[in-house]
Amino acid sequence: MKFGIHQSSWLDTPDPAEAFEAVKVKAQWAETHGFVWFSVLDHMIQIPRVGAPDEPVLEGWTVLAGLAAVTNRIRLATLATAVGYRNPAHLAKIMASVDLISRGRLTLGIGAGFFEDEYKQYGWAFPPRPATRIRQMEEAVQLILKMWTEPRTTFHGRYFHVEDAILEPKPVQKPRPPVMIAGSGEQLTLRAVARLADACNVQGDVATVRHKLAVLRSHCDAAERDYGTIEKTHAHAWLLARDDAAVAAKRERLAARGPLRDFVGTVSEAIDLIGQYQDAGVELLINGDYRNDAETRELFASDVMPHFA
Repeated sequence: MKFGIHQSSWLDTPDPAEAFEAVKVKAQWAETHGFVWFSVLDHMIQIPRVGAPDEPVLEGWTVLAGLAAVTNRIRLATLATAVGYRNPAHLAKIMASVDLISRGRLTLGIGAGFFEDEYKQYGWAFPPRPATRIRQMEEAVQLILKMWTEPRTTFHGRYFHVEDAILEPKPVQKPRPPVMIAGSGEQLTLRAVARLADACNVQGDVATVRHKLAVLRSHCDAAERDYGTIEKTHAHAWLLARDDAAVAAKRERLAARGPLRDFVGTVSEAIDLIGQYQDAGVELLINGDYRNDAETRELFASDVMPHFA
């Protein structure tokens, strides 16, 4: 089992002007404490499960470019870029540049998009049917992969078009950076993972994750894809403390920002639950650091991760 950190909240510091400095320090700390993955939220406004819509939020790809220049080993990604936020040809160019800056440490994390209010605020068309957005995502990934690997790309899809397009320099990673498709839809999203992706990101409790990965395996069989070549990742919000009294104190202290979700408990309880996710097939567990809790990160590094080395 490998471990990562996801920057879902930018409230590490009360001063928004210091938000990048704070995430830089966190990513550098993660890199030196055994984490292999650092991802950032790619939204223009905060999403409901994390915080209030008017919270400060930095633009994801700008942050990744900055982190690429100040880290050395940790893999960098968005979790996840919605297909509707950027023209995919332009996104392919942005990502190739970030891969170059990082010397080959980028993963494309992409999804179909869900936050309708954000689309409306920023003037993007929001197709109401999830199936349409998922098909847009598939086509965008196909276009991006072609632009990363072909000298010039001509692509006439249903949603996206380029004509004899040049993308130079290419990404550092060869043949190209890995693609992680986020989402757990059984009919379309997991089928897209089997066809196009190098990694998946599935949500839910242990039983749900086990079921979703079984569905993914069936899609791989249908596509004649080796299920073992897809990295199985799971993002979960964790709040840890050493004992029950410390957990109760943490609940009281952090609940002021809103309801707590996912896992809140002791180190030993976390180790047990993570073991269950590992048995279900998860290979990379990502801590969605929605309460910016330094103690949780430190306990992961000192007490949890050594159990899964």
